[in-house]
Amino acid sequence: MTQDMQFLRLAAVMAKTGKSRSSIYADMKAGNFPAAINVGPRAVAWLSTDIAAWQAARINESKAT
Repeated sequence: MTQDMQFLRLAAVMAKTGKSRSSIYADMKAGNFPAAINVGPRAVAWLSTDIAAWQAARINESKAT
């Protein structure tokens, strides 16, 4: 699947994943969620391709059990 790479801000990541802000940051800290990228002095974003890969991995993990 080819997908254009885009920056997603926190609200978009929350909408796409159904996760809350606190669970996103907790999972990032635990290494279970893609890391945010600094896009400015006080701004972070996630790559859309990283979020899509994380979602695909969760789907595959769910189907494997």
